[in-house]
Amino acid sequence: MEYSRNIPLLCDYYEYTMCNGYVEKGIEDNVVYFDIFFRTIPDHGGFAVVAGLEQLVDYIINLRFTDSDIEFLHSKNTFGEKFLNYLRDFRFSGDVWAIPEGTPVFPGEPLVTIRAPVAEAQILETFSLLTLNHQTLIATKASRIVRAAMGRTVMEFGSRRAQGTDAAILGARAAYIAGCGGTACTVSDKWYGVPASGTMAHSWVMMFDSEYEAFKAYCETYPNNASLLVDTYDTLNSGIPNAIRAFKEVLLPRGITKCAIRLDSGDLSFLTKKARQMLDEAGLKDCKIVVSNALDEWLIRDLLDQGAVIDAFGVGDNLITSHSDPVFNGVFKLAAIEKDGEIIPKIKISENVEKITTPGFKKIYRIYDRNGKAVADQICVYDETIDESEPLELFDPQATWKRKTLKGFKAKELMVKVIENGALIYDMPSLDEIRKHCAEEMDTLWDEVKRFSNPHHYYVDLSKKLWDVRNELLNQTRR
Repeated sequence: MEYSRNIPLLCDYYEYTMCNGYVEKGIEDNVVYFDIFFRTIPDHGGFAVVAGLEQLVDYIINLRFTDSDIEFLHSKNTFGEKFLNYLRDFRFSGDVWAIPEGTPVFPGEPLVTIRAPVAEAQILETFSLLTLNHQTLIATKASRIVRAAMGRTVMEFGSRRAQGTDAAILGARAAYIAGCGGTACTVSDKWYGVPASGTMAHSWVMMFDSEYEAFKAYCETYPNNASLLVDTYDTLNSGIPNAIRAFKEVLLPRGITKCAIRLDSGDLSFLTKKARQMLDEAGLKDCKIVVSNALDEWLIRDLLDQGAVIDAFGVGDNLITSHSDPVFNGVFKLAAIEKDGEIIPKIKISENVEKITTPGFKKIYRIYDRNGKAVADQICVYDETIDESEPLELFDPQATWKRKTLKGFKAKELMVKVIENGALIYDMPSLDEIRKHCAEEMDTLWDEVKRFSNPHHYYVDLSKKLWDVRNELLNQTRR
């Protein structure tokens, strides 16, 4: 974890007013359960890809308040001395369960559950949400773009358009988890191992007396990684012919056939077809064609449908900002409290039905059919188990008459315990392991769930026991 952060004041102010109140009332050590979940999928897609757990865990176990932090809070004339003294010795002492990074996830199911004394848990709200919301958003968008590319490499090129430093650095990490081949962001390589690469901008070409001289100089400097930007002046009449000349005069005499051209403007479908024809006629069949310029999953799909000849894509602002749907709506909600050793479910009720929460301390099972395809998730009470030897009846919690009985299935718990009594107990996977896990889990989803438009609705059901708990709490509000 190269990029550790300790910013305890990166916190909505009401978290401190509540925690101060807990301390004043002597209930700061009452144990609670908070869930982090989301309600809708970006771009009306079929699923999201969870990311950001590593940074969240690092934050939780290292969270400390400095004298400067406490002096600032004291200056607000809002907080009592008991609370400020409480912060001086702050250490997270609770437990955390989470769905591993890279896993496809669905609305309503907890991505993270935090069990801790209420003051400790409450202070984590803002950072937990901003971390998971951001990286999950970018991983989800990257997954769409990578799928549109149909096996071709996608590079994340968006650092300069990202909305801040962390957005660029951690956005590159999230994009790599979801399948991007690398990034233009160098520090993401240093800190996280996201492969960084890049070649030239138009300014390189313009620095030389001629386009050919610029290409020749670049090939001489980087003969094993010669990728030339061919659209500075005239792509077909100047750029590609000069690139071919430089490749032939500098690379081929050295026995090097690996090279590439990049197009960053114009009609990419037409230009790539013409470029491929020109390169092949020149005997440069191994030369790759890379394209960039305001790409997203829809334009990439259209280009390939039109027969564009493209080997790799560079995708910038539409990826790093998730431009088409730039807000991930994860929330942090109280689900249960402990009292005298008993876990008491809590529910938030709203006039908006979609905002009614699922109460209690829970676990999630993913159900797979005989072919290893995921068919549904079931959220259960924490002490439930699913017996794979018995038929399993699933039902839609919003339309209980919709039922399905499964036999011969496999059930896997999704959440793992990552922190226990304030200490990390989870063997954090490497970034490449997370990326591999993501690819493997994506393969378990039906293609219908992965459609960009009108994807198949993947069911997230409640167990009968959990549904009864929820229904009873709803009914109590009418009494």
